[in-house]
Amino acid sequence: MSFYDIAFLALRSDDIEFKSSSCDEMMKYFSTDTAIADNGAAIELFDEPSYAHKCRIVEPRELPRRRDFAKREGLATLLHSIAHIEYNAIDLALDALYRFRAMPDDFRRDWLEVAVDEIRHFRMIEGILHKLGYSYGDFPVHRSLFDISRMTACDALQRMAVIPRHFEATGLDVNPMIASKLEKVPRSEAIEETLKALGIIYEEEIEHVSKGDRWFRYICEARGLDYEKSFFEILEKYSLVKKRKINVEGRMRAGFKCAELKRLGAESC
Repeated sequence: MSFYDIAFLALRSDDIEFKSSSCDEMMKYFSTDTAIADNGAAIELFDEPSYAHKCRIVEPRELPRRRDFAKREGLATLLHSIAHIEYNAIDLALDALYRFRAMPDDFRRDWLEVAVDEIRHFRMIEGILHKLGYSYGDFPVHRSLFDISRMTACDALQRMAVIPRHFEATGLDVNPMIASKLEKVPRSEAIEETLKALGIIYEEEIEHVSKGDRWFRYICEARGLDYEKSFFEILEKYSLVKKRKINVEGRMRAGFKCAELKRLGAESC
């Protein structure tokens, strides 16, 4: 099978072990200097996410509220929402390397490395869920990230702006806030493991956002576009310009500049 055949199968599977072994197979393509050839097959736009038969999909407003993390079910609800984000991140990385074939091979290598990281993150979180007596799919989920991936499937520039530079960067804002709340909960093995997992995810997500930043700027330069102007135009197109509490330190480590952070709501940087 070609690189893209494997990517397609990995992307459509809801089996994490199969996704992982497929990533191992794809990684072998980077062991030589031979460029990855397009197999000529049509690039599909999918109607439903790969988790559609594993999870009950609801509107975001119908999701259970995450509260009382000291209780087993409350913590499990939080962990399940994080696991769902990580699962989405796996497929978003796979979709980028499957879909945007005009990009250089380094682009595919970067997003394959991200997919491998996200698989490990998912396994960490689901491992804690299992210890609490739950599994991924036990709580309802939303498909917002899948829907935005469909909307940005036409253009790598829009995808890099919306997914890594907006949604994953927002994760850098939210992760420390979740950790801060958990720090106030009476300590248990599950709480300790969750805090450790959040710390690992946070550090590695900085690198993921940085990769998105790199490729967003690469495409802007190739098209002769101003990256900051283009970024905010794309956010406005998808109604994503919402000022929030910004993690200045984390975002700057990932490549954001002070001027755009202030436009996003940072008081100073």
